[in-house]
Amino acid sequence: MNLQIIQKRNIFFIISSIVIVIGIAMLFINGLNFGIDFTGGTLIQIDLGKEIPVSEIRKITDEYDENADIVHAGDENHEIIIKTTEDYSNEKRNEIFNKFKEKYNLESDKPLQSEKIGPAIGEEIRNDALIAIAIAMVGMLIYITFRFEFKFGLSAIIALIHDILITLAIFAIFKLPVNVSFVAALLTIVGYSINDTIVVFDRIRENLKLFKKTDYAKLVDTSISQTVVRSINTSFTTFLAIACLYIFGVDAIKEFALPLILGVLIGTYSSIFIASPIWYLFKTNSK
Repeated sequence: MNLQIIQKRNIFFIISSIVIVIGIAMLFINGLNFGIDFTGGTLIQIDLGKEIPVSEIRKITDEYDENADIVHAGDENHEIIIKTTEDYSNEKRNEIFNKFKEKYNLESDKPLQSEKIGPAIGEEIRNDALIAIAIAMVGMLIYITFRFEFKFGLSAIIALIHDILITLAIFAIFKLPVNVSFVAALLTIVGYSINDTIVVFDRIRENLKLFKKTDYAKLVDTSISQTVVRSINTSFTTFLAIACLYIFGVDAIKEFALPLILGVLIGTYSSIFIASPIWYLFKTNSK
């Protein structure tokens, strides 16, 4: 396999730039679809005594909030958790519960859980996540600089920022829910994405010793060609495992698995088409 990544690098840069620009535009226009963990709102948990499809539950909840999150809970999915960013009073929450009680002949006189959640929780989680990502990136930059060189570290960090921006852009464009699971998945993406990038950089470093007289374009293309099968196979097996979680998991698992699936695909893309071309630009522009 003889890939010509460097020759076509501008195509990949343009593709990523278009997605990011559209995502930023959507962020300004519509913002992210923050869940209750970030905005605050109301949580109601009800034991229905049997598993009821979400589509049927929505016939009741859509009267109050069409964007409410509904997930199943309990060992046999007999419970439902309704999360809405609306701030419902105690009377409104009882009204919703009574509709479920009437429709499904519930014996209980009150929901398992019914409470308001303040947005301060979301702010704390968001700030902690940003600090965690910043610390992780600084740590990676120091480690890669120590093991390789600063330009490798800087290229890897830019590729990571690319992965995060692309993920955020996709969530903004398709208005996918941003919640605690998304934050956890984003941190996982940061760790996973750097893994693929390091494999390619390691091969570039090895080949750098073997092809001292070779130009950097051929060096990068050769190194990517030698590792691309390994990168794709590793990512594909990871993708299969996460896809199974998404297909067969409960709703809460699906919320966690979806950004992971996107992260694996984006991380693999950036390790092949973004990170190494950035390193190539740093090396050739500093000659």
